[in-house]
This record gives sequence, structure tokens and C-alpha cells, in this order.
Amino acid sequence: MAPKKTSREVAAEITALIIRKLEEGVAPWKRPWAVTGAGGRPLRHCGTPYTGINNLYLWAIADACGYRSRFWMTRRQAEELRGNVRSGESGSLSVYYSAFTKRENDPATREERDRKFRFLRHYIVYNCDQVDGLPDFYYPPVLPDTPIDPSARQAEIDRFFKAIPADVRHGGNEAYYNPSRDYIQLPHPRSFKSMDYYASVRAHETLHWSGSSSRLARIFGKRFGDKAYSFEELVAEIGSGLICADLGLPNELHDSHASYVGQWISVLKADTTAIIHAASKAEQAFNYLRQFSESAKEISEPTATAAHHPAALAA
Repeated sequence: MAPKKTSREVAAEITALIIRKLEEGVAPWKRPWAVTGAGGRPLRHCGTPYTGINNLYLWAIADACGYRSRFWMTRRQAEELRGNVRSGESGSLSVYYSAFTKRENDPATREERDRKFRFLRHYIVYNCDQVDGLPDFYYPPVLPDTPIDPSARQAEIDRFFKAIPADVRHGGNEAYYNPSRDYIQLPHPRSFKSMDYYASVRAHETLHWSGSSSRLARIFGKRFGDKAYSFEELVAEIGSGLICADLGLPNELHDSHASYVGQWISVLKADTTAIIHAASKAEQAFNYLRQFSESAKEISEPTATAAHHPAALAA
């Protein structure tokens, strides 16, 4: 049995793959949902979507290895489903934070207090393309590569953005979020190639809007020195990728800001936990923005049950 990796080794392994994909020009938050057969986020064996860094990392693994299944599971879970991981297959990391509490003396008050410590843990999972004998449910059918009719997703796009109480102004030829005056500036929708392109850009700027001090207060301070702004851009890129995947937007829309890619790579090389932190912040922002449309839907459909929720169907 291979020796257990330390938290530092796990973070370094994840970061190395993300850096390699960035250097190849394939950001792990843009392309993979179209590569996998069924699209969408990676799923646990029970159908629950992965979140945070697991989402990006398993997307990157699937892209690098050509896996089409969205599902991942441990060897034991595969065996419980009467499946068998093929001989010679290599597993992938799935990480989570654990914590313990230690009783310490407060040097200022000389009183005892509980201090909580968080640390990174991991286990090994396999994509279902690496496993034989599973129920057909876990293997995506081979589908023709036909684009989705833009009108089929426009209602969902409109519902998502309409519910968010951001001040969005249209005009000019620039897209940005103004933090001092708290508004989003976008060109007129007619200026874009399609409403999908417009939605993609609006998603990115709305991610910035979510980080305001009056909302999620996403302030990185001096942690990354003069890289703080590019780190915020990284969070916005990852978060907008999650929105676009959720709304079913074509993946080719999402071109990373070229001027930031080099800075992102330097930040990740300097701090192997940076991508984990960025993915966590992006996930938090995505969930924050998503709750607006979910709340609006609950109000308009008060009798809806969980069984009829799109997320339940996707699982």
C-alpha cells in the first residue's frame, strides 16, 4: 500500500495539475463539462455534486484522461455496487477539511479556551470509466454533438440574473464592476455575438459584485501582495465557470483574461493552497448568487417538492 500523503503533498499535487492545465491553455473551470458525456459537475457515487477544489480537480482529471462519466467513487463503493476497478487503474484525490479542538491557555487573560484547528485530508476515488460492472446509470450514453438551442436556456438565464439585486447599467464598450459605487457596467446586450456571450460576461462581473464588503466581504488583504487583484480575478473566473456550467452555456465562451493567466500561475506556484482557497471562495459566491433565484422560485412555486427540483433530478 502506498504511504499516506501529507496535506502539503496533497495540495502540491492538486496545484501542479491546475498549473499544467493553465499552461496548456485549458483552464479546468471552462471546458470539462462539455467533454464529459452528461455534462455538469462531477458527482459522487450517490449523485451528490462535488464542490470546491474537488470540482475543479476532478474536472481537470477527466479532461486530461478523457473520462466521460460524471461519477466518481472509492474502490469499496464500487464493490458494494458489484463493480470492479480495472487492474492497473490509478485513483484520483478527493479532499476535505477535518478539524480538532485543543484546549489552550490565553496568554492575555490566562484563561483556558478552545482553539479549533483545520487540516486537509483525502481519500482515493476512481472515475466510473475506470470501473467495470456498474449499473448502466453510471456510464453516459454516446450522444451526437449537437448544440443546444439558445432559446431553450434563455428562460433559465433570465431567471438567474433577474433575481440578483445588482445595479446593472448598460452602455459603452467596457464590462466591469465598480466597487466604490457598487454597480456593474456592461455593453448593451445587442453588442454581443449572442445572449450566451452576454450571460457569460455578466456572470463574471456579478461574481465580482458578490465580493462587496456589504455582501460576502471577499477581501484578501496583503496575503498575496500585489497579486491580490489577480487572485480576485481567479475567483471570478472559477465562479463564472460554475454559473455557466449550471446554466448550460457553451464552454467555448469562457476565455480567461490572458493578462491574468501568468499572474495566476505565479500565485499558485508561490502558495500551493491558493487554488484550494480560490475554489472555496468561488463556490461560496456561486451559492450566494444562486440562492436569489432559488428563493424567487420557492415564492412563485410554494407547493414545489424536492423531488421536482432540477438539482434532485440531476442527482
